[in-house]
Amino acid sequence: MEAKDEKEISIFRNGRSRAVRIPAEYAVEGDSVMISQDEDGVIHMRPKQKKMSLIEVLDWLEEQEPLGEEFPGDPGDEGLLPADDVDL
Repeated sequence: MEAKDEKEISIFRNGRSRAVRIPAEYAVEGDSVMISQDEDGVIHMRPKQKKMSLIEVLDWLEEQEPLGEEFPGDPGDEGLLPADDVDL
C-alpha cells in the first residue's frame, strides 16, 4: 500500500534504542502500537486494538443476529433419549 502523504522525520537515540517522534497529524489513540518490518525494510505501524471488557463483550453479543439454528437439546427436541438416573 502506497503512503498518501510522506514526511521526513529524524531518528534519534533513546537509551540503547533508536526512536522517532510521530508528527501530530499521524497521532493514534492509546498508549501503544503494533509494529512490524517487511523483508525489504519497510516498517508498518498500526494502533493496538483495545481489548473489550466483559461488559463490552456481553453488550456486543446482544447486538448480534441469531445463528438461525436450534441448539441440540432445546425443549421440543424429540430426538434425545431420556437422561439416566444418577445415585447421589
